[in-house]
Amino acid sequence: MKFIVLGSGSSVPHPSRSSSGYWLETENGSLLMDCSASAIHRMAQEKLDWADLDAIWISHFHLDHVGGLAPFLFATKYAPQTQSRTKPLKIYGAEGLRKLLEDFNDTGDYKLFKQPFPLEIIEIETLEKFEILPDLSAVAVKTPHTVESHAICLRDKNDKTLVYTADTGMAMVLGDVAKNVDLFVCECSFVKNKPVESHIELAEAMHLASFAKPKKMLLTHFYPEWDEIDFQKEVAKFTPLCEVLEATDGLRLDV
Repeated sequence: MKFIVLGSGSSVPHPSRSSSGYWLETENGSLLMDCSASAIHRMAQEKLDWADLDAIWISHFHLDHVGGLAPFLFATKYAPQTQSRTKPLKIYGAEGLRKLLEDFNDTGDYKLFKQPFPLEIIEIETLEKFEILPDLSAVAVKTPHTVESHAICLRDKNDKTLVYTADTGMAMVLGDVAKNVDLFVCECSFVKNKPVESHIELAEAMHLASFAKPKKMLLTHFYPEWDEIDFQKEVAKFTPLCEVLEATDGLRLDV
């Protein structure tokens, strides 16, 4: 699997960190995890085949994670690159995803559901196991952020594994599901003294790392306070037992 960071930032405008979006490519398809307004253009900037995208995972309904979904469907409706497409685009998320899209659609009668290709909106239940791409199984795990927030745990046919927390408060269930995974993509909004409980700060992320012992950890969803921090120096204070990487827009990893 190939993993590409489209957006490593938060909802706060930043000169080098776009809002959330992550591209995962397997032998059998491509998956976009979260779809901020900036992510739909970042796909093109990274020269990814957005017109052939197979599936989208929406972790929760905050606009820095879902704000590009309606514009993306508005684009695929008219873009020359998608007019001959026949395979479906599948969009996965928690209960309420369809209504969210319907509400977006109804604000301007955009007819987003009338695409040149089949469009499937699939609402997933907590701990439901499903195939998000051919030979890529998924399980959604409830997280403490919003009512609908879920992390996603992925496993391919070669037993390569990835966990993406999306936005979340501290929860040891994340350490449980990330046990020994190949790549643990974990939000780390704040350095310390976080102002809210619905996000994670560095000490909490490092606690999850020490518990889960992933092969590799990627921290992401940085607020601007990280700009003044030496990332590796700050992480080294915790003596992590695995490689801990800083997400940057455009970073590419093999899983």
